[in-house]
Parts: sequence; C-alpha cells; structure tokens
Amino acid sequence: MGIKPTYIKKIATELLEFHEEKFTNDFDENKKAVMGATNVPSKRVRNRVAGYITRKINTGKFIK
Repeated sequence: MGIKPTYIKKIATELLEFHEEKFTNDFDENKKAVMGATNVPSKRVRNRVAGYITRKINTGKFIK
C-alpha cells in the first residue's frame, strides 16, 4: 500500500495514547472507535487511521 502519511500516524498514535482501551485487533471495531473518538469528516482518513491502529496492535509494535 505504501508509506502512511505523517498525519495518519500522528492521529493514530494520539488515539492509542489517550483511548487505548477502545481499540482491539478487529478493523471494523476500530473504525467505530475512531469515529466515536474523533471528528474526522473523511471516511477514507478514518479507515486509514483504523487500519494503522489495527496493524500496530496485531504486530505488537504498540507498547502499552
């Protein structure tokens, strides 16, 4: 898919810092959590943030 833009990484990192209990390793649940925790108007950006969070959790690169 390519390199993620910095703003996607920044949003995802801040969400994981402040709302880590809302996120799981399921992409569909993370989409709903991102929609509830932010006011991102774009569906594409919301999905990319949720995908980045899901990938971080599944690969174990997010340290709690």
